[in-house]
Amino acid sequence: MTHGRDEEMKNKEEKFVRLKPANTDLDGFLGSDQRPLTEIIRADDETVKKTGLTHQAIAERMKFFREAGKNGLGEFVKVAPHFEVSCEIARGLLPCPFGEAGQHRKTIVIVRNLRLRKAITFSDLNIHLISAHGFYEGRGSPFRLEPVDLAQILEIGGSDMPDYN
Repeated sequence: MTHGRDEEMKNKEEKFVRLKPANTDLDGFLGSDQRPLTEIIRADDETVKKTGLTHQAIAERMKFFREAGKNGLGEFVKVAPHFEVSCEIARGLLPCPFGEAGQHRKTIVIVRNLRLRKAITFSDLNIHLISAHGFYEGRGSPFRLEPVDLAQILEIGGSDMPDYN
């Protein structure tokens, strides 16, 4: 990493205290992960690069399914070629734990890939954290997302996609 990127990571590390369970709602964004924030983000960044994707490409695909799911008003809707999507929007907004301006709706999206017989759940805040920070949350966090699972279940594609069939 370049010096500028290291400085950016140091600044994120300083804000990291907001991500711990004692300082956030629910279980926090770290779960039981004891790794430093910089290591969590670096490890996920390496995984994403190995798939041939970007954090932004993953987030865009998540947005696609969120938008498709809104049409169902909380019920599952079919999305071609072989998906079902549910999108539930609750009242209220969540701030970015990295301290950025702006709020994110309390939206929960469930995507079922009927071909793979697998599903994944994510939130609007997950989309932001992935797109803006390359952060998929810590291991053991209730909303931890594995980049490879997102790529596979949402069928994003890439050069090094594992085959789970």
